[in-house]
Amino acid sequence: MLTDPKCRNAKCPAGTTRVRLADAEGLYLEVSPLSKRWFWKYRFQGKEKRLALGIYPAVGLAAARAARDDARNTLKAGTDPVAAKQQRQRLAREQADNTFVAVARRWYAHWSPAQSARHAEYVRRRLEADVYPEIGDRPIGEITARELVALAEKIQEREALELARRSLQYAGQVFRWAVARDLVDRNPAADVKPRDVLKPREKRNYARLPIKDVPELLRKIEAYQGAYTRLAMKLMALTFVRTGELIGAHWDEFENLDGDAALWRIPAARMKMKTEHLVPLSQQAVDVLHSLYEIRGRSGLLFVGERNHEKPMSNNTILKALERMGFKGRMTGHGFRGVASTELHEMGFPHEWIELQLAHQERDQVAAAYNYASYLQQRRKMMQAWADRLDALRQGTERAGNVVPMKAARS
Repeated sequence: MLTDPKCRNAKCPAGTTRVRLADAEGLYLEVSPLSKRWFWKYRFQGKEKRLALGIYPAVGLAAARAARDDARNTLKAGTDPVAAKQQRQRLAREQADNTFVAVARRWYAHWSPAQSARHAEYVRRRLEADVYPEIGDRPIGEITARELVALAEKIQEREALELARRSLQYAGQVFRWAVARDLVDRNPAADVKPRDVLKPREKRNYARLPIKDVPELLRKIEAYQGAYTRLAMKLMALTFVRTGELIGAHWDEFENLDGDAALWRIPAARMKMKTEHLVPLSQQAVDVLHSLYEIRGRSGLLFVGERNHEKPMSNNTILKALERMGFKGRMTGHGFRGVASTELHEMGFPHEWIELQLAHQERDQVAAAYNYASYLQQRRKMMQAWADRLDALRQGTERAGNVVPMKAARS
């Protein structure tokens, strides 16, 4: 009999198109290079037949066995399980509009509440702009892998490679949801790998300054005329969070700003890894926040849009400011993260502290609950040391590239 590890680790041997792994009483897992599918083999009126029970791991081993047992009971009652399934699907299609757009909207209503409002809105707009016009009116059960490939290739022709990849991903999520609700037999997107039909993804390198040019940047930031943008760039340099995490910051995310352990608690909904992120704040970062408080007060967003104060400043605000200061093509908002990572390693701080502060780790829910606050006190000292180093670079009391190692960092 199969086990979960066997199912999880099963692979199609090189040179073969598929292999069957038997469980018990006719249940087996069919493994191909592209997918793993459950089937139940049985005989009806003297003829051997098989019933599709779903795709692994969406349908796990226990669920597949339960589906097999239900089908056996149908067979014992004198009904062909395949015919019974087809009848259920026909009834489901008769009870609801089964076009791709109708099913996708039902999927979206199920999926979106667990996402950030910004991400959910982005996916909705991408579906309406790129996916629905091509396959939205087609019955979902009739859409083929070839149609999905054509959809992605058409988007790629606009030089929108990332959108083409994401469109395949979103369509696949809709089909998986439909399979789980017995609206379709299979997910044609599972047969399509983006790398097989789209151009290779180009590695994205964010422009960033070498450390020797950072003092000039810090002095120009200090002299920048736009108060909100100047303070945003200063806080980004001190905390090296992602641009979206910075401009979306709310005052209620900050704690103990008048104490000795100031903290920025970024909620999971605003984080790339979807887990809460803690940013210990240096005294310099707290000073920036007090300056912001003096300008606008302590409520709502830290960095509001120029025209609509209910929305955050634009993603491009910091980039445009860097361009105005003479750093076009040399530095981006993301570049502050690269500079901090490189220099903190040079200063002797442990890699795990830096990676935690950059929120780089891929974390499951269990690991996240344990790790998100790991080394918090150590990271607090690291963030203060980083802020002090930026001050020294800006003031010219330390030459760029002349790093004093933090010998006590690992103690």
